[in-house]
Amino acid sequence: MFGIRGSGDTSGYGGLRLPAYSPAPAQRPYGGWFDQVTDDLLAALAQRGLDQAVQQVVVDRGEITYYLRPDTVLEVCRVLRDEPALRFELCSSVSGVDYGFDGDQPVDQRLHVVYHLASMTFRHRVRLEVALDVPGSGGMSEHPHLPSVVQVYPTADWQEREVWDMFGIVFDGHPGLTRILMPDDWAGHPQRKDYPLGGIPVEYKGAEIPPPEQRRAYS
Repeated sequence: MFGIRGSGDTSGYGGLRLPAYSPAPAQRPYGGWFDQVTDDLLAALAQRGLDQAVQQVVVDRGEITYYLRPDTVLEVCRVLRDEPALRFELCSSVSGVDYGFDGDQPVDQRLHVVYHLASMTFRHRVRLEVALDVPGSGGMSEHPHLPSVVQVYPTADWQEREVWDMFGIVFDGHPGLTRILMPDDWAGHPQRKDYPLGGIPVEYKGAEIPPPEQRRAYS
């Protein structure tokens, strides 16, 4: 793939690397309904003592993204859902991103969690993004923590499990944070950029998947 031949690599990854795209913070006016929604969100957060929750606002390709302090994500979601002027009733997606390494060094706050919220009342969509450091040595066995939003958006339940399974991010307060794609005894998190490509021993080993109440809990 991508012109790589003779390496023996059958993973489908041929060494293609693209520069990370990181749009600059937006300046007012954001345009359209973005300014009013941002004003309403910031006012509601200030009333709850969360003035510093939004670290950065980005508008790119006609979409708005709020970058949040990790410890505030649950309360920001609650405000976005419950505030009458906002009414973001649906969390349609929770996903993970690993921005990987710059040479041999990991990118600062390389793991991100991205939430897509929709207001069916006002027909608005916003994106929330949280950046996390991998603690300790930064290795595969190190797990950053983030509050679960399942108590606000039940649709986040299986999606947070997938982010845990693939990226090793622990969602504190999740009702049952178990693997959802890989076997329960799988070692590592396959979508992290430091997960080995190829040469991985088959790890199924005849394992039997236990019922949910007997699986390991990580939260």
